[in-house]
Amino acid sequence: MSIPQDRKYSESHEWYRVEGNTVVLGITQFAADELTDITYVELPQEGAAIKAGAAVGEIESVKATSEVFTVVGGKVSAVNTALSDKPELINEDAFGDGWIVKIEAADLAPLEKLMDAAAYAKVLGA
Repeated sequence: MSIPQDRKYSESHEWYRVEGNTVVLGITQFAADELTDITYVELPQEGAAIKAGAAVGEIESVKATSEVFTVVGGKVSAVNTALSDKPELINEDAFGDGWIVKIEAADLAPLEKLMDAAAYAKVLGA
């Protein structure tokens, strides 16, 4: 599995890519593979305020239901509405078209505590 170098990773297998003051959030390919066939993604409302450490949505699969958390707080600036009709995009392209939400971050500092791609690879035993 290829782990993109341009983002940060949490121990709960979310990824964060910074675009200016906006943070794009998704789950890793490892997490998508562990969930197996994703059947539904609950997305937050665009414009909603989110606190750091809170769940921003939920992913349901044939195997389990899992919450998606964020380490950054702020305002939801965009949601991936394509996931409503095609939740399997996360399985197919977790690091690309399967992104979940974009957050206009109030503070990017929490991202500094997350893992880079090399550290995340070690967690996965890669």
